[in-house]
Amino acid sequence: MPERGAPRRTGAGAKLWAGRFLEPTNPLVDAYTSSLDVDRRMAAEDVRGSIAHARMLAKQGIIPNEDAEKIIEGLTQVAREIETGTFEMDERLEDVHMNVEARLAQLIGPEAAGRLHTARSRNDQVVTDLRLWLKTAIAETIAALHDLERALVEVATENRRVVMPGYTHLQRAQPVLLAHHLLAYFEMFERDIGRFADCYARTDVMGLGSGALAGVPYPIDREMVAQELEFSALSANSIDAVSDRDFVAEYLAAAAIAMMHLSRLAEEVVLWSTTEFGYVELPDAFSTGSSIMPQKKNPDVAELARGKTGRVYGALVSLLTTMKGLPLAYNRDMQEDKAPLFEAYDTLTSSLEVMSELMVNLRFRPLRMRRGSEGYLLATDIADYLTRKGMPFREAHNIVGRLVAYAEDEGRDLSRISLEEYRRFSPLFEADVLEIDVWTSVRSRDVIGGTAPRRVSAALRRARAILRRREEA
Repeated sequence: MPERGAPRRTGAGAKLWAGRFLEPTNPLVDAYTSSLDVDRRMAAEDVRGSIAHARMLAKQGIIPNEDAEKIIEGLTQVAREIETGTFEMDERLEDVHMNVEARLAQLIGPEAAGRLHTARSRNDQVVTDLRLWLKTAIAETIAALHDLERALVEVATENRRVVMPGYTHLQRAQPVLLAHHLLAYFEMFERDIGRFADCYARTDVMGLGSGALAGVPYPIDREMVAQELEFSALSANSIDAVSDRDFVAEYLAAAAIAMMHLSRLAEEVVLWSTTEFGYVELPDAFSTGSSIMPQKKNPDVAELARGKTGRVYGALVSLLTTMKGLPLAYNRDMQEDKAPLFEAYDTLTSSLEVMSELMVNLRFRPLRMRRGSEGYLLATDIADYLTRKGMPFREAHNIVGRLVAYAEDEGRDLSRISLEEYRRFSPLFEADVLEIDVWTSVRSRDVIGGTAPRRVSAALRRARAILRRREEA
């Protein structure tokens, strides 16, 4: 064992904190504690944050201007290497931050490079890098949701005169416009965008300057760094700043809800493409076949979007479980925050992208949908007919229920019931009851948010205006 006071190991592979220890870390510990395979995707953010930090240190007179210029020049070279894919990570170094600093030392020498970490801890460095990364990720997630909304509006506009059966309990309920049905998903995804926008506001807070947990004993200018890194706010408490992962949990919660909405849309594509429904035909380019059954055309894209939802749910539960028992401030457990975040982001954005393309390539079958809208779906309209004649709705509901049972026994739908038969159930039925059809039903729902054609046209105009405003912003 080395003697106390003996020189510690330095050079490539040496830990930044090695001065405290007499023995090297066990290789099993090195492998177990390394986060490089995950956090390497934050390399560009790490360089960006470090450049801003170095510039501030020089401006405040904390490090010499000459060293700051060398640091910024070296980090700019590292940024170019990262962008071109030529930056090589050393697996002996435990994370991306140490890799960037080690490469900087190679480029400008260890003395100048060693000044970069003045007035900074990896704790506030990590959280700043993560927030920088997530701000970009949120913007990209919102853009992907926007693209899916645009696809839904395009399909709804093209099919705005198509009638389909609306469902409750997966039972045919009342006729609705297909466009109205699709715009329900627009509303869901619009709420998702709102959640991500809210998450962005709480992610847009800079923790750099908090040090390990207590702040730093240097006259730093946090506002200067925040302005350069385009953060709109500074963390108010240094302990909270390094231990907060609420913004990650918020992203994952919003992602889980968005995937739930996407899964519901995917489930309807799966159902509608079955022979039993037959409302849509899957495009060949978005389908797969069977290794044994030649006739099969499987909706694998939609099924995988539905299945991958579980991954995003798991990511949220993983982070919440990691954080639930941690004392303040930073704990190494929090290294586990990035893997679920990155996987959830990748899963959500790729699912949104492929489902957007699938939706605009679906081939709808209006005649099949129209036929599915007939039968007993006009029962509520007939009950409303009696109510308008003065009958209490509950009594009308009972009469029409018996009328439907009669028609079922006769093996006929309501459109094939004669006026004479209608009048057996109530003398209030007159010849105009025979005029009730799918279109009179749809047009009668002429309320804000209803399925009447003019209301759906207004909803489409509103949706297009929302998309236009976002694109112009």
